[in-house]
Amino acid sequence: MSWLNDVFTEPKPVIGMCHLQALPGDSGYDKAGGVDHILELARREIDALQEGGVDGILISNEFSLPYLTRTEPITAITMARVIGELNDSIKVPFGVNVLWDATASIDLAVATGASFVREIFTGVYASDFGLWNTNVGEVARHRNAVSGEAVRLLFNIVPEAASYLGARTIEQITKSTVFNCQPDGLCVSGLTAGAATDATILSLVKQNAGTTPVVVNTGVNVSTAAELLSIADAAIVGTFFKKDGIFENAADAGRVESLMAEVRALRLTL
Repeated sequence: MSWLNDVFTEPKPVIGMCHLQALPGDSGYDKAGGVDHILELARREIDALQEGGVDGILISNEFSLPYLTRTEPITAITMARVIGELNDSIKVPFGVNVLWDATASIDLAVATGASFVREIFTGVYASDFGLWNTNVGEVARHRNAVSGEAVRLLFNIVPEAASYLGARTIEQITKSTVFNCQPDGLCVSGLTAGAATDATILSLVKQNAGTTPVVVNTGVNVSTAAELLSIADAAIVGTFFKKDGIFENAADAGRVESLMAEVRALRLTL
């Protein structure tokens, strides 16, 4: 039985994204509104996601563009304050993602009681953020050092906005990542947030992941949910849940409910 069954009450769980506004130090930070404004908007996002019926929530600093691969301390510290103040409002399992800093994500998860993190833990990439390297062995040991063994690690096996350096197939990458790095889950993405995930690539990852859960990470909507979740074990959804399906907009409980209705229908066939 997958750990997903221990964390979530339903099969094929859908995890809704709570995209935090730009944080102190970020290019787009709203100095006039300050952290209180970030907190207010995050509370609305979480309320809309839960009202619409998501199975879990993933809280990320999505608007910290352009991203760092080694973040400043203020980023995770501010996220910890926001999550701490919202904790009593969160009624479903939640995870965190400090884009794109694996160590900071684990630290934040341990500090806030998050069940899982999503990150780039392994591989070397040519990306919009420059040459992107990782050190999964160091990160795994850090998780143990901060008593984070219970935090589940979701690896982006197909990162957004990046290309794997090295001539290996997705099948080979999946098999070796599972064997060498022991991920708790593999996330398969499109090019950017909201971009369609290729069902063929998703299938190849699933076929080669063994018992490791596979998560469709971008591009899930009412018309693709049934197909993609017939392959994947879970989904992470952000852009579709926004008003009018626009990335920059706030979450819309009605759009959440429309997708969750499709997922509930799929579950009846399992």
